[in-house]
Amino acid sequence: MKAGVDDSAPWPLPAAPGRRAMKRRGPQGEGWLRAASLVAFLLLWQLGAWLFASQTLPPPVTVFARIAAETASLALPTHLAVTLARVAVAFGLAMALGAAIGIAMGRWRRLDALLDGWLVLGLNIPALVTIILCYVWFGLNDAAAIVAVALNKIPTVVVTVREGARAVDARLMQVAHAYRLPRLRTFARVYLPQLVPYLMAAARSGLSLIWKIVLVVELLGRSNGVGFQLNMFFQLFDIAGILAYTLVFAAVVLVVEAAVLRPLERRLTRWRS
Repeated sequence: MKAGVDDSAPWPLPAAPGRRAMKRRGPQGEGWLRAASLVAFLLLWQLGAWLFASQTLPPPVTVFARIAAETASLALPTHLAVTLARVAVAFGLAMALGAAIGIAMGRWRRLDALLDGWLVLGLNIPALVTIILCYVWFGLNDAAAIVAVALNKIPTVVVTVREGARAVDARLMQVAHAYRLPRLRTFARVYLPQLVPYLMAAARSGLSLIWKIVLVVELLGRSNGVGFQLNMFFQLFDIAGILAYTLVFAAVVLVVEAAVLRPLERRLTRWRS
């Protein structure tokens, strides 16, 4: 054994990454990777359109020209705004009710046992069945459409938030109780921050699920919105129109994810680091 070396010392930790490495791994570096991925997608799309040379797969230039034409006629912005309004209302309703029920089920075991069967049932009922029943019960209106979308998303929010409520650190809650913090302050400063990762996971999965269900709702029983337009293009076998509306709507969802959800998550979870 060499002099001056302590064998009982813990295993040496790896050196902390420098500023340049941290900068490359930061949001800007990830943004370049996402941009490169989108460019690769467009190149593969162009290659596929060139190889098949079929009307069933128009090239990106044709689809982008259709987007410009639909935007100039105000048809695309109008239908997109209607769909996004339905998505926002249904998303807010599903997150609020699902988070409240999930916290309650994770907090009280008897309530969890009482509602667990309902939860399993809600998770396994097909979205199409819920949509049809809501239209039959409430009529072909926006209220029925929003209720149908929210009912399909609430169970998944409940499951995610319930697991977060079960994983809350009891020691932190005991510290808050020992310092005699008010219940509202304990909930806002100690309990809720521990649920943020689960709430953000539910929000991400909810956003990706709700906009798909909204399109089905509009396709089945509404006279406006992106889903209605996709149904019209399907009947006319207009592939360029279908891809144009799909790309724009998907782009909006990506922007919401990158500009709202991801920065919000970083801000709310800064305490963890």
